[in-house]
Amino acid sequence: MTDTPRHQAGEAVTNLLFHLFRANNQVLTWGDRLVAGLGLTSARWQILGAIVAAEHAQPVSWLARDLGANRQNVQRIVNDLAKDGFVVFAPNPHHRRAQLVVLTDLGREIFDAANDIYNPRVNALSEGLSLKDIETASDVLKVLRQKVEDDANAL
Repeated sequence: MTDTPRHQAGEAVTNLLFHLFRANNQVLTWGDRLVAGLGLTSARWQILGAIVAAEHAQPVSWLARDLGANRQNVQRIVNDLAKDGFVVFAPNPHHRRAQLVVLTDLGREIFDAANDIYNPRVNALSEGLSLKDIETASDVLKVLRQKVEDDANAL
């Protein structure tokens, strides 16, 4: 038995976290199905997105940091993307061993094709939701993510 009772806000966050776990699993399954025909998975698509979003080529460790993911997992997926010709490795002038990950033309084509499939689906998902509610939910999740990250770093 625990000595610290869970207060009302703690119970609400527990409920939110439960819904986040379920939503995360469903979003990953949905994403996998959405881009399967392109030879992608949600994880591969997410990493391509991080590469596209970066202002310049980055090493795997920076991509992992930006995604809040494990570097070894990102490395494994980036290696798979390289085997399929979606990315290549380039020398890093700042670090001899940490190569830069560079999107290829094929990688850009696949990423753009994934977005062409995604855009009408996400637009349909947004129907009936107010922009204000979506933005509020996003703001709450951003703060909660930072609090969880800070707490994990304190462990």
